[in-house]
Amino acid sequence: MSALTVDHDPEQNWDDLVRFWEEMEWPEGSKVEIIEGIVTVAPPPSNAHNKIADKVQRRLYQVIPEDWGVYQTLGTAVPSRDGLYIPDIAVAPVEVLDAAESNYIPAAAAELVVEITSKSNASNDRIKKAAGYAQAGVPLYLLIDRWAPGGPTVTLYGEPKGDVYRVLHAGKFGDVITLPEPFDLTLDTSVFPVD
Repeated sequence: MSALTVDHDPEQNWDDLVRFWEEMEWPEGSKVEIIEGIVTVAPPPSNAHNKIADKVQRRLYQVIPEDWGVYQTLGTAVPSRDGLYIPDIAVAPVEVLDAAESNYIPAAAAELVVEITSKSNASNDRIKKAAGYAQAGVPLYLLIDRWAPGGPTVTLYGEPKGDVYRVLHAGKFGDVITLPEPFDLTLDTSVFPVD
């Protein structure tokens, strides 16, 4: 099953879009996001996708402060881009979630976001969401791209300016990638499933 978009009034403002996102009955297990003002519904991720998320999450828990959390379904809002993303992994202080009045946090409050591409959403993760996270000022964006042309890749972005990141590391599955402080974490991507 591929991702699909949901028709809505193109004149809706941010609050109307979020209300639509919150109040609709979506298929169980689907991932529903707002990307540049368009509501997208994607099927549940594959087993390989979930295995990668699990491996990254386990490593993150080894290095983050006790008052931070690692979340796999945390809504992150970028209202300036009409975006409400559900990153595959978000690392944020627990107090941000405690203070949130909705089912999402400002993307700017995340310390790291990780997206693991699926066939149906790869271009959104590579382009639109990368620009949104950069514009929000998320310090680190890790893109694990199983569907990259030429084979699976891992790219770590940082130093956001406007809606653009600087590439801090780019490699293929099998390479080792190091996340800088405050994580100071080395990920061995050879353990990521390719299929």
